[in-house]
Amino acid sequence: MDFSLTKEQRMIQEMVRDFAEKEIAPKADDIDKEERFPEEVFRKMGELGLMGIPFPEEYGGSGGDTLSYILAVEEIGRVCGSTGLSYAAAVSLGSSPIYHFGTEKQRQEHLIPLASGGSLASFGLTEPNAGSDAGGTRTKAEKRGDRYVINGEKCWITNASYARTVTVTAVTGEDDRGKKKISAFIVPTDAKGLTIRAEYEKMGVKGSNTTELVLEDVEVPEENILGDPEKGFNQFLYTLDGGRISIASLALGIGRAAYEDALKYSNERKQFGKHIGSFQAIQFKLADVAMELELARNMIAKAAWLKDNKKPFKKEAAMAKLFASEAATRACNQSLQIHGGYGYMREYKIERYLRDAKLMEIGEGTSEIQRLVIAREIGCPRQ
Repeated sequence: MDFSLTKEQRMIQEMVRDFAEKEIAPKADDIDKEERFPEEVFRKMGELGLMGIPFPEEYGGSGGDTLSYILAVEEIGRVCGSTGLSYAAAVSLGSSPIYHFGTEKQRQEHLIPLASGGSLASFGLTEPNAGSDAGGTRTKAEKRGDRYVINGEKCWITNASYARTVTVTAVTGEDDRGKKKISAFIVPTDAKGLTIRAEYEKMGVKGSNTTELVLEDVEVPEENILGDPEKGFNQFLYTLDGGRISIASLALGIGRAAYEDALKYSNERKQFGKHIGSFQAIQFKLADVAMELELARNMIAKAAWLKDNKKPFKKEAAMAKLFASEAATRACNQSLQIHGGYGYMREYKIERYLRDAKLMEIGEGTSEIQRLVIAREIGCPRQ
């Protein structure tokens, strides 16, 4: 496997890095402090074609690949975790299932405006009693004639307040073994009976729109079922596998920001008449962080390469997400420690990085779930 970047991939990386530093970085602190979703930033990202990087041009995309897309996630996450999270969720969770599993009509009607930046995409899976246990979904969809009536609740759903549709999972019945049949439905956000609330008070990624969905007798036509109604469970598992690669890349971006700030600070700050970067205790911290971030980058690239080449990538995606997210938290912790008291202050951004990074160990499957996925993939017996 050759992970060297192509000319096109490097151009995307440099373009997004330049955009992130000029358009997002100056606003990042205010986005966090004001808990403000940066609509104007996403409009510009749409104009640049960032919302459709991994989708074909015929559907409003840029015709890129997964690696190009995760390079963009990393660069955006490096300057603003909130913007990076909403971007990753829009593409990996919102738009990707429509591309991978939608009918041609669904792609034309829903994917094109999403990939071209006309709207944000949202994906509703998690429920108050079904987070890590996605099979515990309680939201139900009852067929009535040529329509489905959906009732239930979803929580911690990204981007729904700014989306034209949200794809939600719901139980439609049971199979021959008594297991739940779960299907995915494309639900317009202006549908009667759908309530979207954004009232969470979060520790980090405060500028990312996080909502609760309440569905009360929400009706959608049968044609709004996404893909095969019998394979909804497998569809969202595949969607989560792809999303884990993007969350890993987002974590890498946040960890990179913390590391770069710590390295710079260690070459400027003096104690006992010397730059603190000359002290072995500081050097070892920086060396460990640099090593872990480099390992994370390689793991993420491998998972993306496997996905692009239509090879199994579930195990590698879980490994990349697990390692990158925990490495990012360690990087932020070490950076804060290197900064000392200054790192604890808002002014130096490190505390924001740390608050944002922690979510990477929780969202898209907790670290514990990633370890469970890996254990199953390597052949450990199930309980």
